[in-house]
Amino acid sequence: MTKEALSILAIALTFYGFYPYIRSIRLGEFKPHMFSWIIWATTTFIVFFAQIEGGGGAGAWPTGVSAIITCYVAYLAYKNIGDIKITRLDWVFFLTAMSSIPFWYVTADPLWAVIILTTVDVFGLAPTLRKAYSFPNEESIHFYSIILLRNIISLVALELYSVTTMLFPAAVSVFCLILIMMIVYRRRILNKA
Repeated sequence: MTKEALSILAIALTFYGFYPYIRSIRLGEFKPHMFSWIIWATTTFIVFFAQIEGGGGAGAWPTGVSAIITCYVAYLAYKNIGDIKITRLDWVFFLTAMSSIPFWYVTADPLWAVIILTTVDVFGLAPTLRKAYSFPNEESIHFYSIILLRNIISLVALELYSVTTMLFPAAVSVFCLILIMMIVYRRRILNKA
């Protein structure tokens, strides 16, 4: 399979994963943490541009598509009054994500932007992990499983393998796996109670 075909498959999985998740948000079944999604949208857009500059080629396309859709999820989380409790730590993560732009400009190296943004993205998971721990039925295992698979395919689709191009999708894969395990574990505990 060509890199472009793998990228298209990853984009298709992005839509496949997001469609039911977005539908469930609109129906009020899932209530994502708005600020996590704002952080993820911001970091994903910047990483997309860094991947393009770093030579990621077609393997970066799913990141760009995901960034656009992630903005929409953040909007829905806000509009549908998902978990909108924003802590000081949430602001720290957001401001750190924004600081990566001038840092990238000063260093002229997208690697540092990707390292900062990947770190922020992982920390941006904290509000969602906190929420999933308390309300595991308000998050979708199916969605995060599809995003996990999408990121693995995106990694394979990269045209140039480097820390700049690989770090973000690899980290997203790991934290999707952690979130899935958390949701499964908490649902089991709550079902026994």
